[in-house]
Amino acid sequence: MELSGATVMILGGSGLVGHAVACRLLDRHPKSIVIVALTERETEEASAALRPVAGGTAIATEFGNVYLPASLARADRATLTDDAGNRRLLIEDVYGDLTDEVIGRSFLVQLLERYKPDAVVDCINTATAFAYQDVYRSARGLHATAVKGAVDLASVEKHLLTEPVPQLTRHIQILVEGMRRAGARAYVKIGTSGTGGMGFNIPYTHSEERPSRTLMTKSAVAGAHTLLLFLLGRTPDAPATVEIKPTAAIAWREIGCGPVRRGGKPIPLYDCPKPLPLASAFAANGEGWVSLGRPLESVYIDVGENGWFSREEFATITAMGQMEFITPEEIADQVVMELEGRPTGHDVIAALDASTAGPTYRAGILREAAMRRLADLASQRGIPSVAFEMLGPPRLSKLLFEAHLWSRLHSSVAQLATADPVKLGHDAQALIERDAQLRAEIVSVGIPILCQDGAKVFRGAEVVVPPVGADWVAAAPRGWVDLRTSNCALWIERARRIAAQAAERRSGPVASGSDEDWWAVEPSEPIAPWRMATWIFRHEDKGERIKR
Repeated sequence: MELSGATVMILGGSGLVGHAVACRLLDRHPKSIVIVALTERETEEASAALRPVAGGTAIATEFGNVYLPASLARADRATLTDDAGNRRLLIEDVYGDLTDEVIGRSFLVQLLERYKPDAVVDCINTATAFAYQDVYRSARGLHATAVKGAVDLASVEKHLLTEPVPQLTRHIQILVEGMRRAGARAYVKIGTSGTGGMGFNIPYTHSEERPSRTLMTKSAVAGAHTLLLFLLGRTPDAPATVEIKPTAAIAWREIGCGPVRRGGKPIPLYDCPKPLPLASAFAANGEGWVSLGRPLESVYIDVGENGWFSREEFATITAMGQMEFITPEEIADQVVMELEGRPTGHDVIAALDASTAGPTYRAGILREAAMRRLADLASQRGIPSVAFEMLGPPRLSKLLFEAHLWSRLHSSVAQLATADPVKLGHDAQALIERDAQLRAEIVSVGIPILCQDGAKVFRGAEVVVPPVGADWVAAAPRGWVDLRTSNCALWIERARRIAAQAAERRSGPVASGSDEDWWAVEPSEPIAPWRMATWIFRHEDKGERIKR
């Protein structure tokens, strides 16, 4: 990507890595940099540091929680969870269907649509944000109240909002749609291993466990995040996707001497002039310690997200054989090089692409043998072998059974293209009514058959996609064999498109190179259900594999 003249949005742009990325980007003279941080103070400090060296690059700032709806993006956690209306909204956004309404009210989507960045650099530690809500503590509390028979709706709702994987999954769904709407061309994520590159032997913990479940959950969420980005990198209309995953402590921003801050606030200085009896030292109304009226002051090193370390703490963490460390500028250099299309060798997504086991030549040869054997058995036994509804989604079974019906009624795709939709539905229903075996196979695997009039249905004991609400037939496109005229007309139009594609191929120069579509459906061929379903997935759903 040419960064000169581009707009780059940096999520977590006030942090250690985000600031370093912004500084490196300024050397490439982008049109604008959008700094997104959690608080207004953070964005003000970031912009104040960047504007004097920005040159002709515009610096824009936004603050709020990008994982929340815009209406709640600037609320604190207590406000979010204590208000019943807020909880319901968050639960709907995380656990409900991904509707246009859910997407539209996302703070992140609104930012993306407003600025339409060419690239997004995500420096937020997403794994920490979701894992450190501590689902374990919440689950223990919920169970304890359940044992007492005192579980209330608020407790259940609060617990649901600590579950990390549903939150992560919905965040990625919203992020993908937001970048698609904004036309973003590249997405770079600064990920994490969760343990600073160490293993289960990491000595730094959050509880008496070693390592703590909370820390391991952070690593688990980070791994899940990477696999979701791996899928994003295999999505045709998605931005080019890169993940840089530092596996060391990241340091540092500043070395100084003065009041020591923890969580952004000075640590108050206390003294305990005399030792206290253990029996009373930790009582709720204990006393004996006194405030000195001033903050703790010392020499410190600011290591960003992990806070301020003393000299000895920093020396311990970064010692050889411990976490050691990497500088934010080194990470920023990798980010900028990847954005410019210069591979660094540190992109986790590219590494997964290179190391995962994909399709093989041997499997391709064996597929042909398997297909021949299946066809021979089906012919010998007089069994079509269409769909069992084990693979999913139910729509695939629906498409296969519908295409099988059309193959029983028309000898080729070309003939289907000239069919009358009313007659096609009528003939298909007549076939269903007289062929009890075929009818039984369809309804037995959980696929209802909607009659041509849209008022009656054949069904079995199990229905994979049951109707929801008052609109009984709304489920038909997702998992019912549909004999209505409208669906028959849709199939006829598909056949016509296949015929048009074939005509276009024939109208050009005769081509026989390896770049030709050798697997294209020919109109003169008999209707093969699997080929028709594959054509739909490829041309209508845009569901085609782009990496092998």
